Amino acid sequence: MHKLYVAMVGLPGRGKSTMARRIRDGLLAEGIAARIFNNGDVRRQLLGSESTEPDFYNPDNSFGRQARELICRRNLEEAQTWMAGEGEVAILDATNASRARRQFIEATLKDHPVLFLECVNEDPLLLNACIRRKADLPEYAAYSREEALASFMKRIEYYETIYDPLSDEQYWMCVDSTANRVLAEHPCESSPFYAAIREIVVSVWTPCLYLARHGQTEFNVQGRIGGDPPLTARGRAQALALARHMEGKPIDWVFTSTRMRAHETAAPLLERHPEAHVMALREFDEIWAGDCENMLYSEIREKMPEVTAARNADKYSYAYPNGESYAILRERVQRGLRRALFLAGDQPLLILGHQAINRVLISLFLRQRTEDVPYIHIPQNQYFHIALTPHRKLFERVPYEGIGAPADKDTALKDPQIYA
Repeated sequence: MHKLYVAMVGLPGRGKSTMARRIRDGLLAEGIAARIFNNGDVRRQLLGSESTEPDFYNPDNSFGRQARELICRRNLEEAQTWMAGEGEVAILDATNASRARRQFIEATLKDHPVLFLECVNEDPLLLNACIRRKADLPEYAAYSREEALASFMKRIEYYETIYDPLSDEQYWMCVDSTANRVLAEHPCESSPFYAAIREIVVSVWTPCLYLARHGQTEFNVQGRIGGDPPLTARGRAQALALARHMEGKPIDWVFTSTRMRAHETAAPLLERHPEAHVMALREFDEIWAGDCENMLYSEIREKMPEVTAARNADKYSYAYPNGESYAILRERVQRGLRRALFLAGDQPLLILGHQAINRVLISLFLRQRTEDVPYIHIPQNQYFHIALTPHRKLFERVPYEGIGAPADKDTALKDPQIYA
């Protein structure tokens, strides 16, 4: 049986540790003995808070350089010892930013092939969010948030001075970690684990995603389109019912649109989940109706009959005058979903969207004919629960307020198309 080392590569905040955990968990689910060996864990055990100072990562700091080399050797030794026994895939979680470090790893680990896996993320919003989360690490407990951010940014600057992308290594794969896409690769085809790892890398995982719509608004009652209306009394009651229903359920991230009705719906839930990270994404704003924003549907039929006729003929492709169509909407909703899933990692998340937004989101998980997407039922007193892993595919609609339709439980997901 061939064994394999997987050495992560990339600057901080690029999703290496999340990817390492996904590879480990995916392989374990296949019955493959996989374990993560993290340089940071060894560093904190050996040096504690001393290694938090940014100058520790300065390439010109001889003490820091020698200490980092010692940490790397210690981690490689632990991985080799495990691989000499029951281990099959050892995942080395570290920046491994320089070509010299990677050459050292290849020269040291002669017992089995080494696959270098580089994570790339150039999305400024995601990078900023990831870096800000680093400030919450226990090693920065003695720092103010501003001091922690400044320290971590300086650490990144030092890594950038020695960073070399993959190119000359024997086996490697470069991955856009925000889109689960292999950008380039030199396959390790002799390994029986390479295909499994590649499939894990390009697969979309969301162990627990809740997808809810905002509560009833004044515009919903009036039959008016778009705008930024507040919730009605019933909408506020729906928001409270959702919060009560979700109480006790783990939710690490809550993503909303930038609209008032989404924020008002999220407020009671966030009171019950004060530890959750919150982010408003414009990608989840409702479809833009252009010249028809804030109009009554009856007004559009009367004053702009050509708009009504064209939408009825092809609701998916037709764009409102100076506005959007569902076809246009799909691209930005996909971008928002990628951002949400990347930031949440493998933690439970909730997206609080709008009718058109949630229709598109659902169509990304279920294969839908495009002409049917604008007619997907999105109630305001039920949410969708989606779980998607290599060994579990769940789609259910769950009522949380009043007497709703029975939940459509355990519906099999057919060919998820999130990044198609």
